[in-house]
This record gives sequence, C-alpha cells and structure tokens, in this order.
Amino acid sequence: MKILLDEMFAGLKEHFEALGYSVVTAQEVGLKSVKDREIVEYAKTHGLLLITQDAKPAEIAELTGVKCILVSNAMLAKVVNEKIQQYFP
Repeated sequence: MKILLDEMFAGLKEHFEALGYSVVTAQEVGLKSVKDREIVEYAKTHGLLLITQDAKPAEIAELTGVKCILVSNAMLAKVVNEKIQQYFP
C-alpha cells in the first residue's frame, strides 16, 4: 500500500515507513498549500491512499472514488480511550 500524507501528518512518514508502507508527503510532491481537490487528484493519479485530518479532501475523495482515511477528533479520542482503558482499567 502506498500512502500520501496530507500536510498535517508529514511528521508521521518515518512511522508508517517503519510499518512497511511506501510513503510520500504532500510537501515532498509539491502539494504544500494547494487546493484540496489537487491533493485528491494526485492521490488518484498515483494510486495512493490519502491520509488527512481535513474533512473537505476526505469528502472529495469519497465523491471521486479515491481511497482515503479521515483521522477525525472522534477517531483520536477513541484510540486514546482504548489505551486508557487498557492501562488504567
């Protein structure tokens, strides 16, 4: 699986690479501060899974059939809650 990390997740590149993924960041491919549609189009053209925290590109990806994971505040809270329950039952 090849991943495109939106700007806010560029710092996670090495983490995903350590997990075995091929990763590029929006900044690396010249997509810094571009319109959301351009990021989605790049992911589609290059067969990449887009990971973003921004709802708009996630919605555009859904409309255009591009693979995307929206990392929402609810998702983060759920993951943190699971860890809290695991370590401090």
